Amino acid sequence: MFGLLQLIFVVMFCIASGIIIFTVIHGISTWNKNNHSPRLTVPAKVVAKRMEVDSHYHGNSGGMTGMSTDTTYYVTFQVESGDRMELSVDDSEYGMLVEGDEGKLTFQGSRYLGFEQ
Repeated sequence: MFGLLQLIFVVMFCIASGIIIFTVIHGISTWNKNNHSPRLTVPAKVVAKRMEVDSHYHGNSGGMTGMSTDTTYYVTFQVESGDRMELSVDDSEYGMLVEGDEGKLTFQGSRYLGFEQ
């Protein structure tokens, strides 16, 4: 029985380590790809907005639980060719953009750099 528990622990540790390593490599790869992409400024229109809220529950030694949330803001832009791209934006940019706004979108790869009306 003790050998089986050790095996399960080793397998779970390897799976968790693999997921962490994959996530780090994927993040570095995206960052590197964005850095090597050209900065482009194109006419675009805001066609949609959405936000994603992740909730995290935390327990503590006093028996009480706490909760924190992370919100990620996304805006979908449509360029002249009809192609659409969804980019993550800061909360201040999200609040200033309205569906239907037209202007110049500046981006680098999947990195949002700005929108001027």
